[in-house]
Amino acid sequence: MPILHRPDICVIGAGSGGLTVAAAAASFGVPVVLIERGKMGGDCLNYGCVPSKALIAAGKQAHRLSQAAAFGVSSPAPEIDFDETMRHVRRAIAAIAPNDSVERFTALGVTVIPAEARFTDPRTVVAGDHEIRARRFVIATGSSPVVPPIPGLDGIPFLTNETIFEQESRPGHLVIIGGGPVGMELAQAHRRLGSDVTVIEAGVALGKEDPELAAVVLRQMRTEGVEIIEHAKVLRAERNGVAGIRVHVEGAEVSRTVEGSHLLVAAGRRPNLEALALERAGIAYDAKGIQVSGKLRTTNRRVYAIGDVAGGLQFTHVANHHAGLVIRALLFRLPARQRPGLIPRATFTDPELAHIGITEAEARESGGKVTVLRSPFAENDRAQTERLTQGFIKLIAGPRGRILGVSIVGQGAAEMMHFWSLALSKRLTLRDIAGYVAPYPTLGEVGKRMALSYYAGVAGNHLVRRLVGFLRLFG
Repeated sequence: MPILHRPDICVIGAGSGGLTVAAAAASFGVPVVLIERGKMGGDCLNYGCVPSKALIAAGKQAHRLSQAAAFGVSSPAPEIDFDETMRHVRRAIAAIAPNDSVERFTALGVTVIPAEARFTDPRTVVAGDHEIRARRFVIATGSSPVVPPIPGLDGIPFLTNETIFEQESRPGHLVIIGGGPVGMELAQAHRRLGSDVTVIEAGVALGKEDPELAAVVLRQMRTEGVEIIEHAKVLRAERNGVAGIRVHVEGAEVSRTVEGSHLLVAAGRRPNLEALALERAGIAYDAKGIQVSGKLRTTNRRVYAIGDVAGGLQFTHVANHHAGLVIRALLFRLPARQRPGLIPRATFTDPELAHIGITEAEARESGGKVTVLRSPFAENDRAQTERLTQGFIKLIAGPRGRILGVSIVGQGAAEMMHFWSLALSKRLTLRDIAGYVAPYPTLGEVGKRMALSYYAGVAGNHLVRRLVGFLRLFG
């Protein structure tokens, strides 16, 4: 007989979103069962955000050393110990892992079941020799890398974000299929750590970003030696000798063969749904994920879905945001509705690329009055002192200076986005931004300078000048 559990909440998936729900509910004394078939911490801790940012940090250190002469500092060319770099990646994971561990969640009062979950009916889940009949379920199973149907790919060794961080030796020539954020971040990091890198993209690299800002990133990467082949279809892949790979590429302007030592597939992600038997629970879904309402409820009112599996934006901070909304609904019966337009995103290349709200193209399509402002890093004093002048902020404003969207390309763009995320969530205007006091000298002043430029024309307004002249009569 299976072991029967009747908790208030059953969370399926111990990634960032699932862990947040489980920890929050348990802290209020709510009985919780947490089911995870793989590693605690999910993709972000083990294969995604943490290891990739650790590798990017190593590449950035190497790049800084190579640029030291510009500051009058002599430095020999950096020597890369790739094995030690990967130990740094594993240490970063190990330092964070206790926060996501079975031991911690058990201590919080959560019942953790290491097994694969599947629904047997609308209110029951089975995981190993456990049967869970919960008041509410939260599906947080995340996503996995998409492996495109490229002829020959199944016959050669290839990497995904789930395996690339297991490498002990530096790739001689890393070939990457996919020019999205994951592909471009790992391309630059490996190039800075000494690998030759070629990126193959079917469309435009970083194609979801404002092309004006993406161009700055792509120009820098090409300057560093990353080869980026765009508008190219991969016809087939095959072995090249004992250890190498060969990729045949064709496009409107290119038809060639790319040879490398390693192949990384970074062609998007798919939601992890296949094992859940969602049909038995009356939960509707499609290839993009589980269908949810604005309140993240599925077609089974007992079940919520959050994070990547909910079919929307695939970011860790989205999963955490979803978790907070579900906790509000489950524990406090408070209204909770997601607002996708207020979700920021960031690509951690160098320079970084970050965005929130609508783009210029989207604003133009809406047909309303739009003002586009730009402020370059090159006009910022701090940027000049640190030779970080590459990039700019671009802001889309509506009537009366309401902020509709912000894009940043440059040093610290992701950190700056905290400020702009708050500004949009609180419906601030450019008048609000122009009025706050910024510490000097900081890169964040780029944004305030942009807000002030919105009112620059006031000084030339003849009515305003006449008012100033009149007021001067009073001393």
